[in-house]
Amino acid sequence: MSNILIVDDEKNIRRSVEMILQHEDHSIFLAENGKEAVTVVGEKKMNLVFLDLLMPEMNGIETLKQIKLNDPDVVIVMMSGHGTIENAVEAVKLGAYDFIEKPLTKEKVLITAKNALERVNLRNENRNLKSEISKQFEMVGESSAMHDVKIQIAKIAATNVRVLILGESGTGKELVARAIHELSPRKIKPFVKVNCAAIPEELIESELFGAVKGAYTGSVADRDGKFSQAHSGTIFLDEIGDMSLKVQAKVLRALQEGEFEKVGGTKTIKVDVRVLAATNKDLKTEVQKGTFRDDLFFRLNVVPIVMPALRQRKTDIPLLIQHFIKQCCEESVLKKKSFSDSAVKLMIEYEWPGNIRELRNVVERMMILGAGDVVQGEELPVNFFKSESTYIKNASGNKSLKDLKEEVERSHIIAVMEKNNWNVTRAAQELDIERTNLHKKLKYYNITSEKISENENKL
Repeated sequence: MSNILIVDDEKNIRRSVEMILQHEDHSIFLAENGKEAVTVVGEKKMNLVFLDLLMPEMNGIETLKQIKLNDPDVVIVMMSGHGTIENAVEAVKLGAYDFIEKPLTKEKVLITAKNALERVNLRNENRNLKSEISKQFEMVGESSAMHDVKIQIAKIAATNVRVLILGESGTGKELVARAIHELSPRKIKPFVKVNCAAIPEELIESELFGAVKGAYTGSVADRDGKFSQAHSGTIFLDEIGDMSLKVQAKVLRALQEGEFEKVGGTKTIKVDVRVLAATNKDLKTEVQKGTFRDDLFFRLNVVPIVMPALRQRKTDIPLLIQHFIKQCCEESVLKKKSFSDSAVKLMIEYEWPGNIRELRNVVERMMILGAGDVVQGEELPVNFFKSESTYIKNASGNKSLKDLKEEVERSHIIAVMEKNNWNVTRAAQELDIERTNLHKKLKYYNITSEKISENENKL
């Protein structure tokens, strides 16, 4: 049921529109002039207003302005028997949804009301979805960039459209994929993630599509692949830009025809899956280089969602810090700490090459290693300072040169490890040292993390 206000100085018009709409199970309110209409809207939440253009004292345009000041969300339909194009354009510019001419017919009123109220419902659904996305999927942030992402998720979640999620490592692309799945009609079915970059090329085809017994060395029984496991649900192809051209061809067929064969098999398997993909690469460039199929790119890139880098949404950093403090306390039973203004300032100024993942790691480390209840700026890793001299100036003056150098090196190694998600091979490449040398330094500086062993073999 919706609240509808009819504003017209002619009683017979008010009564006619009321009679048309009251059979549609709406609550109808009447006003004979602009002043009365503004009062009604101020006292009661209206979903839709039918507003006459030409009225004595306060005309429809002035009334429209006043109503929108009181309630920017209300949908307003202007009515007039003497309307002009100029009037209609002005009303729409001021926020009117539609403009209908008198004489009014039952069909015209009902269709206009139906369309207007559908818009109200869609807007409310999107607003509720945005709130749910923020709370349920940890997509924290009020920046315009994150606002746009949440709006896109809300619009496409209920559809079956393919989505290509773009963005740097650590920006939260998997969160977007999970949010789309959980807000879709497929939410009670499987969500299957495949990290295309972490699976060796010789195994990825069988991982995706399955294999029959004896298809390769060690294949002792038939096994289903990820596409079969995701039947009726969603498959998330993470880092799809790392997939070989051979496997791309088979994925393309699965998208086009919804069917494939297991490795070594001849039986055609049909599946119904929604495909979401993500990459930190520029796939248009990869297409030009010949490393990514253009037909697969176009199949995947139906709706692109670009996740902003953290440096592009720095206004969200204080909110994210608070969010991760709360998360760390809940997950690890840590004593709650806060970050000083100087620490937050340095964190806002920092460029965050590792994005959200790096920020969470820094907050977690400071929650564990911070000296007091308030984390100070000088306690942050050295890479937060624009130069080593700035860091040394902020650090304690009672340390030897050797201690300071080691502290600088230790902080830098931790920062690079976090940036590379604790992958030793990648971190060693960035630091330009041998992998064995990096292992020695990790041991010397007592730098440990469960993620080191998890990611040791992920190239």
